[in-house]
Amino acid sequence: MPTFTPDLRIVSDLEELERAAAGEVARLARQAGPKQSFAVALSGGTTPKGMYARLAQDPYRGLVPWPALQVFWGDERHVPPDHPDSNYRMASETLLSKVPVPAANVHRIRAENPDAVAAAKEYAASLRAFFRLRDGETPRFHLVLLGVGADGHVASLFPGSEALRERADLVAAPWVESLGVRRITLTPPALTNAACILLLACGGAKQAAIRQVLSGDGTVETCPALLLREARGRVVIIADRAAAPESTR
Repeated sequence: MPTFTPDLRIVSDLEELERAAAGEVARLARQAGPKQSFAVALSGGTTPKGMYARLAQDPYRGLVPWPALQVFWGDERHVPPDHPDSNYRMASETLLSKVPVPAANVHRIRAENPDAVAAAKEYAASLRAFFRLRDGETPRFHLVLLGVGADGHVASLFPGSEALRERADLVAAPWVESLGVRRITLTPPALTNAACILLLACGGAKQAAIRQVLSGDGTVETCPALLLREARGRVVIIADRAAAPESTR
C-alpha cells in the first residue's frame, strides 16, 4: 500500500477551521471549472454546519460555480427531510437555500422511507444512474466531506459496524447499537474512491482519532476514521489545535 501522506492543516480555532474549509471547497469547485460538474458528498455535524454558513457568504459565495455543483450526502439519519436531525435539512437551511444550486442538482437520501434498507438501495440506484456505473463500478466523487466522532466514526460508519466490511454495495443502512437506530451511509468503497476527502476535526475529544489516522495504529473496526488511509485520492485534514496531536502542533 502506498505511503499515507495527508495534507494536514492545523488552525487555531473553530472560526479559522470554518474559513479554511470553506476556502478549500471553493478552490476545488472552482478548479473543476464552471462547465464541469462537481460532485460533492456533504456531511452532517456541527463543524461542517459552520463551514456551510460561511460558503453562503462572501467572499466564498462568489468563488463557487454553484450551477456546476452536484450535491449528494455521505450519510443521513433515518428521519424525514424536515426533521431537526436531518442532515439534508441542516445543509439546506445553512447553504443550499442561499445559493443558486439548481434543485435538479440536489440528490438527497430519501430517509423518510420507513424501511431504511430500502432507502439505502434507492440511494445506491441514484448513484449508479448519475455516475453511469456498470456492475461492480464505484462512483468517484470530486469531494467527500467528513467530520469525525470522538469514537472515530466517519459518515455513519461506527466502530464495529457491519457496514465497515461491505465491499459490494455502495450504500448501507447499518444498525447503530449505541444510538438504537439505523443510519443510511455510503460504504467504505464509495467513500475511499473520492478524488479528495476533506476531514474536519475540532476539539480535544477528536484528538485520539486524528492521532490514529496519522499513525495507522489500531484497526478500522475500532476506529473507522482509519479508512482515510485506504483513500485512492488526496486526503486533506483540517484540525484545530485541540484536535491535533501534540506532535503535530
